[in-house]
Amino acid sequence: MKKDLQVYRRLLKYLKPFIGLMVIVIVGFSISAATEVAVAKLLQSIIDAIQTQDRSFTTMFPLLVVALMFFRGLGSYIGGYYTAVISRNLVFNVRQEVFAKILKLPSQYFLDNTSGHITAKILYNVDQLTNATTDSLRTIIQQGLITIGLLGFLIYTNWRLTLCIFIFAPLIGLLIRKAAKRMRKLSIQVQDTMGDVNHVVQETVNGNLVVKGFSGQEFEQYRFKKHSLENLKRGLKMVAISQLNSPVVQLIMSFALAIIIWIALRPEILRDISAGQFVAYITAAGMLSKPIKALTEVNEKLQKGLAAAHSVFELLDLDEEVNTGAEIPVLQGNIVFDHASLIYKDGHQAVKNFSLEVKAGQTIALVGRSGAGKTSLVNLLVRFQELSAGQIKLDEFDIQDIELNCLRSQIAMVNQQVVLFNRTVRENIAYGQLENAAEVDIIAAAKAAHAHDFIMSLPQGYDTALGAQGLNLSGGQRQRIAIARAILKNAPILILDEATSALDNESEYFIQQAFDAAMQDRTTIVIAHRLSTIENADCIVVMDKGEIVEMGTHEELIVCQGAYYQLHKRNFEEH
Repeated sequence: MKKDLQVYRRLLKYLKPFIGLMVIVIVGFSISAATEVAVAKLLQSIIDAIQTQDRSFTTMFPLLVVALMFFRGLGSYIGGYYTAVISRNLVFNVRQEVFAKILKLPSQYFLDNTSGHITAKILYNVDQLTNATTDSLRTIIQQGLITIGLLGFLIYTNWRLTLCIFIFAPLIGLLIRKAAKRMRKLSIQVQDTMGDVNHVVQETVNGNLVVKGFSGQEFEQYRFKKHSLENLKRGLKMVAISQLNSPVVQLIMSFALAIIIWIALRPEILRDISAGQFVAYITAAGMLSKPIKALTEVNEKLQKGLAAAHSVFELLDLDEEVNTGAEIPVLQGNIVFDHASLIYKDGHQAVKNFSLEVKAGQTIALVGRSGAGKTSLVNLLVRFQELSAGQIKLDEFDIQDIELNCLRSQIAMVNQQVVLFNRTVRENIAYGQLENAAEVDIIAAAKAAHAHDFIMSLPQGYDTALGAQGLNLSGGQRQRIAIARAILKNAPILILDEATSALDNESEYFIQQAFDAAMQDRTTIVIAHRLSTIENADCIVVMDKGEIVEMGTHEELIVCQGAYYQLHKRNFEEH
């Protein structure tokens, strides 16, 4: 309960910029609430006027009814409109903060969580926050003011009768509390199952070619149905509790109202009440059930919103990438791995006690079977993963002491899995820090990557939109655009992680020529299974289980007839 209050207070802090609008909301709903009380008072006045035959008041009655409806509508509009303004701005602000946080989280977070669950937090959970803030506050303010107004009128008219209502208040409070606990648990489950549904959709959309190619439609439909049913069941359980909660509360209120009517109908008990007061009192007491019903139903919204708030704040409180380093001058490209180790959370040691010195301008090739730790090693270099032990230095600077953006701006990477965005070819090559690159430099990079010719054959050339993930291009074409992006970056350190694996032999020949030029005066780390791309490296490092098993030039390692010789022989036979 204490934790819920802390979360709710934190959530309400997001409403601080809208305090002025909140005042307008309260004024609007206050006008609306006043008209509710005025209805009961008006009934009292009209009945008393009929009894006393006060024709002047009965003549004004139709005008007063119109005035009441006008002010009720005006108050509801003002309160409702500005609540929506606050609500939409709140979602916008929190969503920006969550997205900004996700961009700063370490790579491990994206390994531990599926993309479906991450996007569900941004889209679904953030949207649910309005349930605990503006939606709940709207109901609490609007219906709360009506309840207070009606109770005030009842106490003013006859405080003794009104005590009957307060007798049942603890029972109503206990019921609401019990329902709240159950709805909170179900709200968390609804959000989790929504993440599962989102995950299935994303996997199926992104892997649609595999799904179709292997006739996996029926299996994916089953997965989607399974998670959707889980979401539906928990959602219906929430509805059941919510729908049961309100009638039970209204039933309790009906007992209070029945006692009031029983007492009110005995003249010997109530001698000092007029007919108009009696009708007005019964009317006001009957009107209480509607706002109290709304206030009990707000419990469902509140629990949904608080469950979402716990999820969102849990993400916002995660540790960001450690970025305490300083800006450094342009690197020469010297790299030193000093007993570097990487152990993942599950205990798997991907890199073990790795030591290697790379001189500026050298080309180092990392080879070894899958899972040897090659990609993990280069991920340490750009701090996509953090060292578990040891040290890595660039030009005598410890990478931990270099500001992250500064570090990554001096390393260009081309990965095996090419990532292209739903933008033009030009924007994909000149991405991020390269967005202001000159047209002549973009074209030069594309030519160097052997991509210019096929780009010019596209409908709008460099202005052609690539679509989602650039899937309208071949694998080799996508990879050449990624290579052009790396060449344009012109960083002192170049990492090629299986960069030519998707190219045909002819394209690879031209790419290799481009890389030979790009590698001049640049430190290059090459990871490749196709050994023909690494035979000319200054040093070949053979890795197994995260360790160096042998190293040397191509000729030296062939003569040794060790691990590299076996890899080379197997590769030669395959080709």
